[in-house]
Amino acid sequence: MTKNVYTIGFLIFIIIIAVFFITNIFFRDIHYYNTSVLLNAFFVPFICAVGAYLSVTAYSRYKKVLSFKEAFGRAFMPMFVAGVLSLSFIYTYISYIDTDTKDLLNHQYIESYKQSLEDEYQKAKEIIKPDTDEMKDLEEKYAEGKLRIEAKENKKEDMFSFEYFIYIFGGFNLFFIILSVFFGSFFRSKKDEKILHHSFALRDGEK
Repeated sequence: MTKNVYTIGFLIFIIIIAVFFITNIFFRDIHYYNTSVLLNAFFVPFICAVGAYLSVTAYSRYKKVLSFKEAFGRAFMPMFVAGVLSLSFIYTYISYIDTDTKDLLNHQYIESYKQSLEDEYQKAKEIIKPDTDEMKDLEEKYAEGKLRIEAKENKKEDMFSFEYFIYIFGGFNLFFIILSVFFGSFFRSKKDEKILHHSFALRDGEK
């Protein structure tokens, strides 16, 4: 079963969606947006990396010697499949089935933006001397930031639109490619070591 990249990708997808629903049911609080961000930033890449590793190692035990292309494909495809399925499912779910989740995420995103702006303003205000050009610049940037937030609220801007998910998918794909290059290089080097070891063994045998 683990020789099939699509099966591994589907298993990664199942794990991601299971964690998504666990978070949605049991951690739906004032930190739900931050929790979701952390899961996307750390858990999803981790579980994809584990799946890619298992995919390559399982195939290497079967094939014994892999080329860079083979190792790259075995690592990339499960992650790509899991990424497509996961993001497609989550986008469809929060956009058409549980729209309250999208509303909550949008609301908490704005609140997080407000808090971040306020924190940066207060920290800078403690350092910068009053009645200086730096303070004037700070006040202007703070006012501009508040206007941007207000404009987003008035427009009811959807921060979790299809376009947003495309950007997220693009970011994940960049990670998938980098990780797959690493696996491809690592297992290719293993192949070269085996060939070198074999040549030395033959040379020693001739002696």
